[in-house]
Amino acid sequence: MTKRADRRAALDEELERRLPARYARRRPRRILAGAGAVTLGLFWVDAAVSWALAPSDTAMIANFVILGVLVVVGFPLAGQLIAVTRGLISKREHELDERQLVARLRAFASAHRATTFVLVAVLVATMIADRDGRESQIPGAAVFLILFALLATHVLLPLVVAAWQAADPPDDEEEDEGVAV
Repeated sequence: MTKRADRRAALDEELERRLPARYARRRPRRILAGAGAVTLGLFWVDAAVSWALAPSDTAMIANFVILGVLVVVGFPLAGQLIAVTRGLISKREHELDERQLVARLRAFASAHRATTFVLVAVLVATMIADRDGRESQIPGAAVFLILFALLATHVLLPLVVAAWQAADPPDDEEEDEGVAV
C-alpha cells in the first residue's frame, strides 16, 4: 500500500513540475475546459453526420475524419485536463483531502445534471425523428455513434467540469511574508 502511495506522490510532484504556469489561473483553465467540451461535441457531430448521411461513402469519410481529429486532439487534451485537475476525478477517495472531495463531488453533480439534459435532448430528438414507428429508418451506425457519444459524455464530462470549476491555488506563503515585512 505504501508503494502505491509513494508512486502516487511522485506522480503528483511530476504533474506539479510539468504543469505549465499558465494554468495557475482560472481563465486559461476555462479555455482548456471549453476545448474539452468542444471535443466532446465532436462525438455528437459525428453521430449527427452519420444519421443524416448514412449509409453513404460521404458519411464514412466524415466519420473517419472526425474520429481522426478526436484521436489527434482528444488524447493530448484529456492528458492536459487530467494534469490541470491533478487527477481529481481518477483518484480514489482516500487519496483526496476534504477540499478535493468537495470539488470532486461538485464536479460529478454538475456533470450528472448536464448528462441528464443531454439524455433528455437525445430522447426528444429520436422521438421526433422516429415518428413513423417501425417504418422509420435510423441508420445502425448513427445509433452506435449516439450510444458511443453518450458513453464518452458520461465518462469525460466530469473531467471537463472539474477543470472548469477548479479554484485558483492559494498564493504562496513566501510571497505573503515578503509583502508583510
